[in-house]
This record gives sequence, C-alpha cells and structure tokens, in this order.
Amino acid sequence: MECSFDPHCTRCPRLNDFLARVRERHPDYHAAPVAPFGDLQARLLVVGLAPGMHGANATGRPFTGDHAGILLYETLHRFGFSNRPEAVALDDGLELRDCRITNAVKCLPPENRPQGVEVANCNPYLASELRSLPGGAVVLALGTLAHNAVLRALGRKISAHRFAHGAEHELPAFTLLDSYHCSRYNTQTRRLTPDMFRQVFERIRDRIPPLGS
Repeated sequence: MECSFDPHCTRCPRLNDFLARVRERHPDYHAAPVAPFGDLQARLLVVGLAPGMHGANATGRPFTGDHAGILLYETLHRFGFSNRPEAVALDDGLELRDCRITNAVKCLPPENRPQGVEVANCNPYLASELRSLPGGAVVLALGTLAHNAVLRALGRKISAHRFAHGAEHELPAFTLLDSYHCSRYNTQTRRLTPDMFRQVFERIRDRIPPLGS
C-alpha cells in the first residue's frame, strides 16, 4: 500500500509532544515532519537518520543549516549531484541533480535518538520512497540506523546484510551502499574523513554516470 509523506503526521506521541515544546521555544523553526528533498526520479537516494534540532528541524529541509550537511552537500556538489556546495536555508537556490535526500525518521527526536517504535512508525514512508526508485538506483545509508531502516522497509533480514562503512549490498531493486554518518562527532573525531566520504561517492559515480554522459 502506498504511504506518501505526510507533513501533518502524528503517529509518534513522544515526537509529537517534543515538537510542540520545540515550537514554543523556537516559534520561527519548522518543527514538524521534514519532507524528502530533491529529484523525484533520482537514481541516488541518500538516507539519513533524523532531522537535527538546529538544522533540518529549523529550516525544513534535510541536512540544511547544520554541521552534518557541510560534508554531505560539499561532496554532492563535487560529484555533480547538486548545483551548490552548501545548504543554509530553503531560499538559498540549492538544487539537487539525479539525487534525493530523506531521513529514516522524519521528525526531530529528543537527543537525536529515535526509539524503535518511532523508526517502525515512519518506515512505511521510506518504503514508499524506495518503491519509486528507477532501475539501477543506489541507496546511500548514512549510519546503521538508516541502513537497518532500509532493510526493514524491504522486509529483508538485517543479519543477512550487516552495516559496514563502504559495504555494498546487492538487492533486487537497487544497490545499498553504506557510509558512516557525516555527523559532527564522526567528522571531528575523524571516524569519517572527507577522503573516506569521497571514496564512497566515487563508487556511486561508477554505478550512476552523470546524466547525458
């Protein structure tokens, strides 16, 4: 059954209550479910964890306005998937090319830690996005939670496809490629370096040549 993104979703009571409190403290923030962003027919789907408090939760666009988006958008631009190397606001002129960005959980969770039931409640939205991918697509999972959410959406056993940075998983409809999340913690501790992230995108470009090439 199709389950398109719902900007008014209230499936998760804990997240709904938390967002209400955030709106009281930050009345100018988006503070609602964050819609996927990018090309509807994209061959690359990037799956993150959840909106960040002062990033996507504030701006209303995935990975926009926070530290986690710095490396992501710079790399997307380097490899021709966007027209600009940074994302700061909805009106910054940023456009994605053959790329779409979403999150496993569409609402801001307390301490950036969604509960299992919240991941499950949001999973039908991700499943719908995965079903819409064209042939030969690549799904880039940023972190274990995103990786597991993709597998759950497909009804696949997680034990058969373990997360590991740089791992590739050939699935019936697309290739799932793993990377450590481009979070502030991972980039500042060098768990994920720009070079490591670029190597992942080099493999993506091997599978998805630029449009018109």
